[in-house]
Order: sequence, then structure tokens, then C-alpha cells
Amino acid sequence: MQSPFDRDDSGRNLLLEEQGGARFRVPKFANRKVARRSAFYVMLGASAIFGGLVGLMLIYSTELPQMADLERYRPNTTTQLLDVHGRSFGSFALERRVVVPYSEFPPMLRDAILSIEDKSFEKNAGVNPIRLVEAAYLDMHSHGRGQGASTLTMQLARNLFLSAEKTYKRKILEIFLTIQIERHFTKDQIFALYANQIYLGHGTYGFEAGSEFYFSKHVHDLTLPEAALLAALPKGPESYSPIRHPQRALKRRNLVLSEMLSDKQISVAQYEVARQSPLGLHIETPANSVAPYFVEEVRRQLEQQYGAEQVHGAGLKIYTTMDLDLQMTAYKAVMSGVATYERRHGWKAHLQNIAEAGVDLETYKHPDWTGPLAEGTYVHALVTDVTPKKVTLRIGNHMVELAPEDWAWTKFKSAAEFLTRGDIAYVRVLADTDKVALEQDSGAQASLMAVDNSNGEVLAMVGGRDFALSQFNRATQAERQVGSSFKPYVYTAAVEAGAKPSDIIVDGPTSFYTPNGPYTPHNYEADYKGAMTLLNAFAESRNIPALKLANQVGIRKVIEVAHRFGVTSNIPSFLPVAIGSAGISLVEQVGSYSVFPNDGIRVEPHYIRKVVQADGLPLQQNAPQVKEVISVETARTMMKFLEAVPQYGTAAQAGAILKHPLGGKTGTTNDYTDAWFIGFSPSVTCGTWIGYDDRKSLGEKETGAKAALPMWIDFMKVAIARTPNEAFPTANAPKKALQLLAPDANAEPAKPKADADDDADDDAETKKAAPVERVAPPTSVPADESAPAGPKPVAKPIVIPPNAPVTKPAPANGPKPVVIPPS
Repeated sequence: MQSPFDRDDSGRNLLLEEQGGARFRVPKFANRKVARRSAFYVMLGASAIFGGLVGLMLIYSTELPQMADLERYRPNTTTQLLDVHGRSFGSFALERRVVVPYSEFPPMLRDAILSIEDKSFEKNAGVNPIRLVEAAYLDMHSHGRGQGASTLTMQLARNLFLSAEKTYKRKILEIFLTIQIERHFTKDQIFALYANQIYLGHGTYGFEAGSEFYFSKHVHDLTLPEAALLAALPKGPESYSPIRHPQRALKRRNLVLSEMLSDKQISVAQYEVARQSPLGLHIETPANSVAPYFVEEVRRQLEQQYGAEQVHGAGLKIYTTMDLDLQMTAYKAVMSGVATYERRHGWKAHLQNIAEAGVDLETYKHPDWTGPLAEGTYVHALVTDVTPKKVTLRIGNHMVELAPEDWAWTKFKSAAEFLTRGDIAYVRVLADTDKVALEQDSGAQASLMAVDNSNGEVLAMVGGRDFALSQFNRATQAERQVGSSFKPYVYTAAVEAGAKPSDIIVDGPTSFYTPNGPYTPHNYEADYKGAMTLLNAFAESRNIPALKLANQVGIRKVIEVAHRFGVTSNIPSFLPVAIGSAGISLVEQVGSYSVFPNDGIRVEPHYIRKVVQADGLPLQQNAPQVKEVISVETARTMMKFLEAVPQYGTAAQAGAILKHPLGGKTGTTNDYTDAWFIGFSPSVTCGTWIGYDDRKSLGEKETGAKAALPMWIDFMKVAIARTPNEAFPTANAPKKALQLLAPDANAEPAKPKADADDDADDDAETKKAAPVERVAPPTSVPADESAPAGPKPVAKPIVIPPNAPVTKPAPANGPKPVVIPPS
């Protein structure tokens, strides 16, 4: 018979108790009082641990966001810039992210992510206890906290709300938040949040943005090796960057493929093909490289109106006034015009040599090596090897060559005569992108701006040769002497005083008496034509007649007329201003000249049509300012003067080439420091300028007709091709009607900024402004295909008919423009 007592391995007596047919071995205590006390302390300790955990949870949970916050969570998304046809050409972003729904992520990418990041994602409750215990054990025994145990949901919780610091407190918070996320969201919702939030390197967040950046395609178009590469990046976006560390990235990608194979997500054949594939990067064109000066101008205006945070992080759609086709035409016209000017003056041999400066040629990177190499682009290149008949150059990681015909204009037979290893040369990319033609960058700059006459929309703008090297916008920020392009203001003042194109004036030697003594001017040609009509004097840009007219009407009157046209710069009251000694910006000149084909109405040049929020609702947008600068009669009389210039005057080259209704005026300054041409067709006004930033001379005979007009012609060839049958209004035609896009009446007002009070006076003026008649539009702003379904707010054009109430010219002490209020 077995004893009711037994012994354990340590020799202690154990009491055998039977309960429900089962026998239990329990320690034998000296008495039951000790047993009860032991049990009490055990239960007390367990309760203390449980209470501590509950208390810890309550304390930490107060630091956690509520799930309602996550339901309303809107990540920073990219703001898109769209042209007049709805084509994207630029963006703003705090975090470059494109949010897409769960259905957009292909199963192949989803399998790749789960295979490498969280195999049990569909089964676990957000926390994997086994991995947590293993990680904690390894952490304690390695005296560190480097062991990862995060599920995909835990990564989401950390990326959304927590810091990256490696502490136990953060890990506990992460676990609590993960449990809440799993309770409130489905697995599909969690995966979509993760896939749109995770950082993938180089400023990109989310797999859609990553796919566009690394492969220039949408996420649903990814191949297997591409999907595996993206899935490899969350572990270490910088460490495994395929751009900086391609070998590491390749090894990590193949690990993802191996995990997918072991999870039976792909076949062996698929694995072998994908493993042998190269990285296959196709890095997208850098943002804002198509029209950088235009983009920068839009950014400044948007930040001023809505604030930087909303502009860069709210995922807005900015419908701009730019026409992408005309913008590309403008860029080519400017670059070709400056290149022609440079070649005309021969090789100047002022190249920077980085080898002489001690810079490593292998690691050197030029600031303008960010864009793709496309035909017709101009870029600086590093000379790496020179032989008499061939020059090898590097542009980024791309090697290109120069042949003798590519430098023939320099007059050198051998490349070794003027190029050495380490030189920074300026080249134009040819159709075969492995070949380039040598150009020259002596520092000459140029700018171009074009506006739609009917509504003041800026169609194209180029502010300089290279935005990467100089962000200074010479179209909007530079005030340069305008030369004879100032004369339309002089003649306008004279016409308002009663002058007619057929009036006779004497072009002869004369002196004017000024407070500083006698002023004896001369013409550009240094000769005199004698008696001539005002029309011929204007067409031939004679200085003496312009000065006589300014002297007759008074230079203060001329300056008042210029300010009425929209010139804001301070112009000194002395007579030489009449022939262009004043500094004015290109945008002001273009806006002013558009008054003439508009029958005297000035519409403020502007860059933005409307701003739409991520939910499809528009934000309130300021209307363009409109005012009547001169009467219809004065405008049409001035058109006779301006049309004569391209017909038989200083810009006769334009009339002969384009054979289209045109008007305009050339401008050349003393010492040939600035060359201008401002001109228009019935529908488009365009201005071009060329010069040096340090105001040195362009060279002998570099007039507006020679240096600036060719750029204008190249641009207007394309612009007028759209309206081949247009014509200027005849003498008895009704007043021209203008179409303007008015703000949508249902648009949300912009959030007030801290300095909103500064604009209080302007708002008061706006409320007092006389209304302008509105007529239903025949057209609307192009809808964006990616916008949410349902009715979309459409901006309504405003048509200004001949009898519309428009502000008349104000007195000399300052015109107040009419601001069209929303309907």
C-alpha cells in the first residue's frame, strides 16, 4: 500500500490529495496556518502586479491619442500644380506623399511587404507575444535594445504618433496604441494607413510616392522585382537606398524575394527571374524643374495668402494660368536667344577649372545636375579628357562627347587649344543624348513673360538661364532701364493732350533747359530726319521727338501716365526719363502694354486660377484687379503707333517673319546694357529682355531689335499659330470685351493669418468697388480626373462688355483699381 506521503527530488515531504478522482502532490507544511499565509502573500503579489500593470496602463494611456483622432487623421500630402489643360508640372510638399486607397496596392506588393515585415499580420492582434519575449530576452542579455519585435501595426502606431527613441516606455505606449488600432480598424484599413505613411527615403512617404520617385510609375504598375525593392526599404530607407547603396539595396531586395518564395507567394521560376533582374531605377524628374521661376512665384503668393503649412502639406490642387506648351516654347526661345548672342561674340575662355582648385573630379557634382538629359537642354559639364579631335565630359553619372563640329563656332581647330581637364564647360544636349554641342556661359541673362490679353493670365514666364544657379527672377524682381520701350507712355500723354499720328514734329538738334543746366540729347543713329510725322518718329524710335513731346506735356504728366498703367517703381522727374532712363520690371511692362490691345483696360497679370482642397472644395481666391487706364479712343490711336513698329519700324523683322497683326516697341539703353522688346498680338502680350546682372555692356550694336526681338519672334510663332484669323479692333468697332475667371461663390475663405489686419484697408476698398457685369460663361476650368466624384465647383468667367462700369483713370495722385468681387 502506497504511503499518503511521497518525496520530491529535493527530499521534501509531499502530501497526496485526491480531488474528483485525481491525485495532486502538494507540499506538506508544518501547519495549515503557514499554508494559508503563503497563499495570501502569493495572491497579494499577483494583485499588486496586476494593479501595477493596470495603473501603468491608465497613466500611459493618458498620453495616447484617441482613436477619434486617428479616424480624422489626414497625413501631409503633396500639393499639385496644374496648367490650364490640367497637366501636372510641379508640386510643394513637407512630405512627398500621394495617398491612394487599399485597392490601388497590388497583391504582389502586399505579399512582399508582409513576407519581410509581418508574416502573421492577418492572424495576430497587432502584437506578437512570442517575438516580444524573444526580443526582450535578447535585449537584456545583450545589454542593449536593438532587437526588433514590431508588427506592421506597431510600426504604424510608432510612425503616426510616437518618437523613434528606443525606450521601454515608448515600447509600452506602442503596444497600448497598437491594441487600440486593432480594435477600431480592419486589417485592410490598417494596411492602407501603413502603406501611405511609411518613409521610403529621399523625402518620399508611402508606396505610391516611392513608386513614382524610384520608377516613375504608379504603384499598381510595379513589377515583382520593383515591388520587392520597395518592400525592402522600410527597414532602413537610407541604409538600403538604391541610389546611394545599390549593392546593399540589391541584397535586401533579394532577401525579400527569398522570403516570398518560402511563404509560397511566388514560384521558383518567378524568384529566379526576379533575383537576376537589375534594380531598374528610373528616377522621376525633380519636382518643379519644368518651370521653376513660375513655380516659385506661385509659391510666394500662396504662402502669403494661405500660409506655408497649408500650402505644403494639405494636398491642394493649384490650377494655374500657365500653358505648359507655351512655357516650354518660352524656355527654348530664351536659351536659344542667349546662346546665339554668346556665339556672336566669340569664345571668351573664362572657364572655371576645379582641378586647379584641388577638387576631386570623381566626386564633383555641379548644382544643375538634377534634371534629366533631354534634347535641347543646356547644362554645365565637367571635362574629363581632352584630345585634339574629341572631348569627353561628365554630366552627373552620364558621359558625353564633343566632336570638332560641335565647337566649330569658337574658330579653334583643336580642342586642346582652349579646353583642359577639370574645366566646367557649358553644353547643349543634342538628339543623341550621348552627344552635346559646346555653348558659352559668360554671365548674360535673359527673361520672358507672356500674358493672355483678355484676362491677364500669365501663360509663360522664364526668369533666367538656370534656376539651379540663380533663383533671382529677372521677370518679376529686376528693375532695369527700359530704353525706348518707355516711349509709349510719352506718346499716350501726348495723345491725351490732343496729339495725332499725322502731326508734324522736327527731328533736329536741340537743347532743353533743366534745373541742372542745359541738356542736349541725340538720336541712337546720331543723325536727324528733320520734319516728320509723329507716327514715323515713333516707328523709327527717334529720341528728339519723344523728348520734345515729354517737354510739352510735362515730364510729371508722363510719369503719372506710367503709374496709371501699373508701373510701381519710383521714377524721378527729369526729362531723360522720356527715353527710358527709369528702371521698370518686365512684368510691369508686359501688363502695361496689354492695355493697348485691350481698348484701354488693364487686367493685373496673375498666376493662379483657383485653389482646390484635397476634399474637392475650392478655397476663396482673390479676383484679378481690373481698371480702365485710358479711353478707347486713346488706346486705338496708340495702336496705330505700336502697329507701325513691326510693319516698317525698328521691329520690321517681326512683321516680315510672322505676317500677323502685331504691335510693340523695341528698347535699348546707353552703352547697350539692356535690350528689350515688348509686343503683342490681339490675344497675347509678350516681353523679352537680355542683359548682364552686373549691368555691363552687351556689346556694340546689341540693340533690342538685334538681341531681344529674336526671342520674342520664336515665342510668338507658336503663340499666334493658335489664333491665325484674329485681328485688332477697327476704328468704329464696339469696345473689346474681356473674359475673366471670377472666384467661386461657394469657395471656402482662406484661414486668417496673424498679419491679416495689415490688409484691412485693402478689404475696405474691395467692398466699395463698383460691380462689373457678369455673363454666363461658354467655358470653364478643366476638371481634374483624379478629383472625387460628384458635382465640382467651377469658376465662372466674367465678361466685361463695352458698357460695363469700369473704374475711369484716376487723378495723378494715385489710381485705385477696381477689384472684381465674387458674385
